[in-house]
Amino acid sequence: MVDVTIRGAGVFGLSIAWECLARGATVRVVDPNGPGAGASGGVVGALAPHVPENWNDKKAFQLQSLLAAEDFWTGVEAAGGISPGFARLGRLQPVLDDNALALARAREATARTLWQGRAEWRVIAADTTADWTPHSPTGWLIHDTLTARIHPRQAVRALVAAIGAKGGEVTAKASDEGAVIWAAGTWDLDRISTALGRMVGNGVKGQAALFALDARDRPQVFADGVHIIPHADGTVAVGSTSERDYEHPESTDEQLDAVIAKAIAAMPVLSGVRIIEAWAGLRPRAKSRAPMLGRHPLAPDQFIANGGFKIGFGMAPGVARAMADLVLDGRDTIPEDFRPDASL
Repeated sequence: MVDVTIRGAGVFGLSIAWECLARGATVRVVDPNGPGAGASGGVVGALAPHVPENWNDKKAFQLQSLLAAEDFWTGVEAAGGISPGFARLGRLQPVLDDNALALARAREATARTLWQGRAEWRVIAADTTADWTPHSPTGWLIHDTLTARIHPRQAVRALVAAIGAKGGEVTAKASDEGAVIWAAGTWDLDRISTALGRMVGNGVKGQAALFALDARDRPQVFADGVHIIPHADGTVAVGSTSERDYEHPESTDEQLDAVIAKAIAAMPVLSGVRIIEAWAGLRPRAKSRAPMLGRHPLAPDQFIANGGFKIGFGMAPGVARAMADLVLDGRDTIPEDFRPDASL
């Protein structure tokens, strides 16, 4: 018998499986499309925090998840022998004007308190002689040490290997046994919306690109709304769009061209570098914009973990912990804003 059946082999489903296995449960993950077939098969992998101000439960939950990420992914790699490409190398952001500079400096102090002294948010002078420095109109940059990177596809492979090494199963087809958790992304949000006759969540299209540039030890950059992520495999990811209206969810177009142009304007070192892949796919966004965790709206005896829009990989360790608490121990540690009722 299986203690937990998880339907969906994206980062939420696989991370929950890993956490449940670590607590001694028997687990099966079921996905007819295979691991990482949806948004978790993308290329960006920015594990970036919210700004350190206007604190709330969502930001606190994300902070604890980001702080837990290193131990979480180190354990996954040790069990399965595959690197997820995780590294906490920080992030650089250009400061655009004097008002933004004053705000950034104020956040230095709030970060010291809110981030519990475990990471920094600092304003630094831009080194214009370095090739890995984003253009900044003021000559100043924000450098935070909490931001980390991960390679989404490698992370999925690492989780599958770790689950198998721990005695769990990832399969394309199986019946429900034990507690059932739905982590099925956009497909399940559409199913719930159709059944209830109102929108509780939807897929938002994202487009991204991979450059053949080895900058693996450099911090990531966030400039003009674009993430620029150096990966451990010698590529640099750039993304992404956020498209509510689209005709073809898995095709790339001129909107990706605009993202690439912004990335090159911010980081001229990317100019002329070969683009080795263009990617597009749907990311699940709950109506509340927060992850949807708890009892499933269509089956109160089952559970849901969904809505990792843009922050899924960063939230995964925390989501895994909270869902294992609920499903295995009957202990509810889920923030109010994350409950399904917030999107219904």
